[in-house]
Amino acid sequence: MNLFVRKLRNGTRLLPEDEAILAGLVGPARRIEARGDIVSEGSEPRALTLIVEGWACRYKQLENGRRQILSFSLPGDLCEPFGILPRFMDHSLGALTAVTIAQVSPEAVWNAARANPRIEEALWWDLLVAVAADQERTVSLGRRTAAERRGHLFCELQLRLAMVGLADREGYELPVTQVDLADLLGLSAVHVNRSLRNCAERG
Repeated sequence: MNLFVRKLRNGTRLLPEDEAILAGLVGPARRIEARGDIVSEGSEPRALTLIVEGWACRYKQLENGRRQILSFSLPGDLCEPFGILPRFMDHSLGALTAVTIAQVSPEAVWNAARANPRIEEALWWDLLVAVAADQERTVSLGRRTAAERRGHLFCELQLRLAMVGLADREGYELPVTQVDLADLLGLSAVHVNRSLRNCAERG
């Protein structure tokens, strides 16, 4: 099952012909090793990146070497929702695990949306979900406690992974390091380690 299509099913009722069109947008897949950059800040992307398998992240590298992860990119995620491709990247897209990616033509996405209202609705839904998640991360960094940030993130990941069949009531695989979590949550790795131990002890 194409996880990108499976994800978009959550946004609207897609017909089999709609799903065939969406699946046809996806180009050949290629493998990126863990911790490698998929797209670097400052580059001029020519195609959209779809995460087929594995976990990636959008991040900014600061001048002092510190990293802020902006978001995790999960299987089925189009890294620029609705095919909005910037002229140049103001952040990097990196592989957290080994990932399989595919390229998608932004022009093909736009043409499919213009020609098909169900596809357009599904893509708008995908964009709005991404914007809502970004807003919640801003709230977490600005106002939530460390425990609240962690809890909100774990709930977000549960919902996002469940949309593509990679999570259930028993939980989900979290193939990232504590440093990755710290860089997303705006905490130190030591703080994340202590927080996770406390969470485990409380059951």
